[in-house]
Amino acid sequence: MARVKFGKVTRARRKRWIKRAKGYYGTKHSSYKKAHEQVVRSMAYAFIGRKQKKRDFRKLWIVRINAAVRPYGLSYSKFMNGLKLANIDVNRKMLSELAISNPEQFKLLVDASNKALASK
Repeated sequence: MARVKFGKVTRARRKRWIKRAKGYYGTKHSSYKKAHEQVVRSMAYAFIGRKQKKRDFRKLWIVRINAAVRPYGLSYSKFMNGLKLANIDVNRKMLSELAISNPEQFKLLVDASNKALASK
């Protein structure tokens, strides 16, 4: 039976994993086994993080909208319901940006929402 040596392909594959682990602490950036374990774990965390980022931003926009409509005597849910009744379709990200950067335009949306709620 022929002897199988630690050849170019194996070394290249291991170097690829170590290259991905660049910047990690301790043996995690130099030892193949530890680097491989940590990179696999890091990729799993990154996958989860990409999903969590969407949730986190939506939560942030909702908090901002809620804070912006409270001075007008509305809650977030009533405001959104009023917008739906008024057939105004603006996403939460844009509502949040309007509330921060253009309060007078946001006030018009609040008035439209109040009017729709009152006519209901």
